[in-house]
Amino acid sequence: QVQLVESGGGLVQAGGSLRLSCAASGRTFSTFSGYAMGWFRQAPGKEREFVAAISGSGGSTRSADLVKGRFTISRDNAKNTVSLQMNSLKPEDTAVYYCALSRYNNPGLGPGAYAYWGQGTQVTVSS
Repeated sequence: QVQLVESGGGLVQAGGSLRLSCAASGRTFSTFSGYAMGWFRQAPGKEREFVAAISGSGGSTRSADLVKGRFTISRDNAKNTVSLQMNSLKPEDTAVYYCALSRYNNPGLGPGAYAYWGQGTQVTVSS
């Protein structure tokens, strides 16, 4: 089994920054670098939406149009972690943010490709 634990959420004013981290552990973790990781978010009353994803090596990333130029995803395979640097935050970024581990090494796939999910961390951006 694989466990994903997010951290770094909190309350920040509009225009501020936060850095989310996700630590992965479990029996499969000799192969962490073989799988894409992603960040998703869900705001109250809305469906979960894609934020950003990164390939196993970290060489390929993609992000949602809403966050391009503001959010950056990265990973450290030596530490089995993935991070999301969020700058220029807006009130509409308020949501619970989830990290997820894909079944594949392709950051371009949808939520159905992700086999494991963390419990989420709350990000609240005040205006």
